[in-house]
Amino acid sequence: MKAMLPVGTAQLVGIGDDAAVLAVPDGRVVATTDFLIEGRHFRRDWASAADVGHKAAARSLADCAAMGAEPSALLVALAAPPDLPLSWARELAEGLAAECTRAGAHVIGGDTARADQVILAVTGLGDLAGRSPVLRSGAGPGDLVAVAGPLGHAAAGLALLEAGLTTDPLVGEHLRPAPPYDAGPEAAGLGATAMIDVSDGLLADLGHIADASGMGVDLDSGTLRPGDRLIAAARAVAASRRHSDRTGLVTRPAADLALGWVLTGGEDHSLAATFPAGTRLPPRWKVIGIVAGGSRDHGVVVDGQPWAQAPGWDHFSAG
Repeated sequence: MKAMLPVGTAQLVGIGDDAAVLAVPDGRVVATTDFLIEGRHFRRDWASAADVGHKAAARSLADCAAMGAEPSALLVALAAPPDLPLSWARELAEGLAAECTRAGAHVIGGDTARADQVILAVTGLGDLAGRSPVLRSGAGPGDLVAVAGPLGHAAAGLALLEAGLTTDPLVGEHLRPAPPYDAGPEAAGLGATAMIDVSDGLLADLGHIADASGMGVDLDSGTLRPGDRLIAAARAVAASRRHSDRTGLVTRPAADLALGWVLTGGEDHSLAATFPAGTRLPPRWKVIGIVAGGSRDHGVVVDGQPWAQAPGWDHFSAG
């Protein structure tokens, strides 16, 4: 397994000892950790082991990028049932290594244990390369709100999976999100005042910035219209629900369903950031709203109005 995980140039001591040793050119380490739990975050009948490896790496590496850091390393602890095929674990390692390669990072160690289901605990490390970390708490009045990467694609993919519609390419975007890792350091260099990765839903995650900054965020729905792919997926999911629904209840219109994915769907791991007014942003950063200060209530509104439904994923909900 060790041979499947290449050694990086910053890795002074790699897998095989009690701990790894990593060179830290900046002198500061950005660190984050995430769980990936079977039955909660993935299903083995839906996702291959490589899919799980890609997603496990992406979740933590995107958090590093959202601080303005360059992702550098992962520590991966795996707990699994004793009957888990060795081939599944090997494929998992391949997925981890592939996503790390895409981000410019490496797996430098971890641990294994026995459990009733597959559980991954992943620690991501990043290098600020001399930049100041971009926190959630720095947004100011009049700042632009912008996003790099897709919105709603992972949520659409999950809905398609649940409907048994597995051939749509959006399913792949749920199974293997592809965060724009280099957009994090780019945003820091452009003077981003706050940043976060979209893991729980755009409204929920911008809400974290609003709360931490003591500001409000006003999104422009005109900039968030779902594209043709999302509308087509929404129509397919809605048709599937109508076909299987015996109650005769009317499902949500496809456009509303797709907009819900954009605003509240998580796991795209795109980056959302705020920038000083007037900042000239590269094309991949799409301005979607502004930061509102003054007496406006903290939180996120769309076209000046509160969103009537849940803003995103709640880790401790009963669902």
